[in-house]
Amino acid sequence: MSPPSDVRHSYVLLGENGQAVARAITVAATCPGLSVDGAPPEPMTLRAPAASLPPRPTAFDANNTIPSTFPVTVCDAPLPAGALRAAIGARELPLPKRHPQKILMIGDTGCRMKASGTGGSFQACDDAQQWPFRAIAELAAAQAPDLVIHVGDYHYRETACPPGNAGCAGSPYGFSWSSWEPDFFAPGAALLAAAPWVVVRGDHETCDRAGQGWWRLLDPRPLAPLQDCNDPANDGIGDYSEPYGVPLGDDMMFVVFDSAVVGTKALKSTDPQYRRYAAQFDKAFALGSKRPNAFFMNHQPILGFNSDGGPKAQPGNAALQSVLESIVPSVLFPPNVQAVLSGHVHMMQIVSFSTPQPPIFIPGNGGTSLVDDFTSFPSDQSPVQGAVVANLLHTASFGFMTMERGVSGWIIRSWDRAGHPVTTCNLFARKASCTPLVAAR
Repeated sequence: MSPPSDVRHSYVLLGENGQAVARAITVAATCPGLSVDGAPPEPMTLRAPAASLPPRPTAFDANNTIPSTFPVTVCDAPLPAGALRAAIGARELPLPKRHPQKILMIGDTGCRMKASGTGGSFQACDDAQQWPFRAIAELAAAQAPDLVIHVGDYHYRETACPPGNAGCAGSPYGFSWSSWEPDFFAPGAALLAAAPWVVVRGDHETCDRAGQGWWRLLDPRPLAPLQDCNDPANDGIGDYSEPYGVPLGDDMMFVVFDSAVVGTKALKSTDPQYRRYAAQFDKAFALGSKRPNAFFMNHQPILGFNSDGGPKAQPGNAALQSVLESIVPSVLFPPNVQAVLSGHVHMMQIVSFSTPQPPIFIPGNGGTSLVDDFTSFPSDQSPVQGAVVANLLHTASFGFMTMERGVSGWIIRSWDRAGHPVTTCNLFARKASCTPLVAAR
């Protein structure tokens, strides 16, 4: 076993059937020991050794010659249900609670560095005002959540900082550990230590982006051959994963759905992706039916408003809507799905309906550069045909959300970067009633 002092990061992920997995990232070649309930340490299992992976085409460079280098070892160990204490040396790990009372939701957190034909978007990664993820993570951790949900997009440092740009000068970029650590693990350390996490895969974690890191570092399930995004020939495997359920107590199920690689246009029923997602939605809804209250989680907003980066609101993801329409026509989700949790749009957004669709909560304001706030809406002001919006709240300011158990249903709050509440919603019987929006400070 390697010494605990070599561990750079340790955290707990919840996977299939709520299985808690302890994970450690170490600079040693072997795994550290994990002690559970005071027992002598047992060596953790090797998940992924240190490696320099061959260059492969990316979303932004078809001739990429830069390898993805991971000079760290990633280790796993399942945690037994009912464990009271788990530690790697002096590092105490947060353990899951059967009935969590406070759940924290955050998404789209990394420092955006992305070139495009028009110049791209580059945040000032060392400026806490311009990129506040560390401060938000520390503020969120101070709320002592029982569980953290990240709705996707952890890695944003994709292309080199342009010459003369002082805001991101010297920042690492690309898909190696040298970018993953400063973009997510180091600034998110306090929140990783505060509670177990449920992680949703975003479009920044597709195989032609940061997919290699996603599979090594974050997905809670075993690392499978051909699914690691190392070989572009296997991206049809690596860009997909099966949905799974995370039960919480006797009344609640979080359903995690990987929609990372989905496009934005409606899919034809003959499209292979349509057939794949249709089968996965059937599985996801079967998992959700095991509890009276299900929360569906994916990255792209199905029932929220999208954005092209400008102030005009656009309907939700047409590709996923087209598949769902064939499964649960018009309503899209079974009646026990109380709400949808998503990211992708870089703002806080809450949409509830007078029609039977469940409300959607989008904490896409966790740190990456924000989009312009919406000032223009489609004439019917609906993210999907047949849905009538009862309430729409949105703000292009940084922050996060919390869910807390109420006397009946859930109390969901949006918080700004200073820890002040922006709105409070009562979620009950698939309806969200929210207070008026308070300007973020």
